[in-house]
Amino acid sequence: MSNKISEYRKKLNLTQPQLAEKAGITSYTIIQRYESGQRIPTVYNAVRIAKALNATVEEVFPINDKQD
Repeated sequence: MSNKISEYRKKLNLTQPQLAEKAGITSYTIIQRYESGQRIPTVYNAVRIAKALNATVEEVFPINDKQD
């Protein structure tokens, strides 16, 4: 799952720990794993991250509708 967490976070000059705190996520390593694609956020966390980044879920977690 592709995401733009890092892009939006950097636009707001936030560190991973700052974003985690702002989104109410217990550990910044979770943000690291989401950014690297090692983990996929729950819908609940995706909403919290998007709100913390002043963006929509669709903007931060774009869906690729192209079929191979």
